[in-house]
Amino acid sequence: MKEEYLLKSYLEYTNEPYAIAKIAGIKMCESYYKQHKSNFISVMPTNLYGINDTYNLENSHVIPALIMKFHEAKEKNVSSVKVWGSGNPRREFMYVDDLADACLFVMRKVEAKDLYEQGISHLNIGTGIDLTIKKLAEIIKATIGYKGQIEFEADKPDGHKRKLLNVTRLRKLGYTEKVNLYEGIKLTYQDYLKKIK
Repeated sequence: MKEEYLLKSYLEYTNEPYAIAKIAGIKMCESYYKQHKSNFISVMPTNLYGINDTYNLENSHVIPALIMKFHEAKEKNVSSVKVWGSGNPRREFMYVDDLADACLFVMRKVEAKDLYEQGISHLNIGTGIDLTIKKLAEIIKATIGYKGQIEFEADKPDGHKRKLLNVTRLRKLGYTEKVNLYEGIKLTYQDYLKKIK
């Protein structure tokens, strides 16, 4: 998804309230620039994960939820772990410290007028790399050392088939993330282990 694709189509129904709230903030910053020339820049981050995440199956995002599920299954010697959906949707993930670094980078390098005068309302921040939920589950399973099976619950909704940000503008500015997914999941799992002790 390029920055200029925002509001060019309908919002995905299950994500609509969250998306509308984010879009309102983006449009507010754009309006402040147009009216007052304020140097406010909105960024659109991809899916985030990392230390100090929410480890709660009721409201966790996918990575912390899978870390919890696989860890508990390993500890209890359970033969399989159920993962919501078919496993086929593709998602992009970024380690939370990389987002913080990218925000500082953007604050130092980008002027609001350079975006708004191109008709761009925000700047995408992500890795530009996606993978299937199935592959993600396999990486987390291996990181934790769980030996059982993964069962995908195909009767549960998948959501969007693919969520991947185009980060060409961010790359041209010179920003590249530092933590790859494998390393980030290891760091996140270590954080989880500290929290449950």
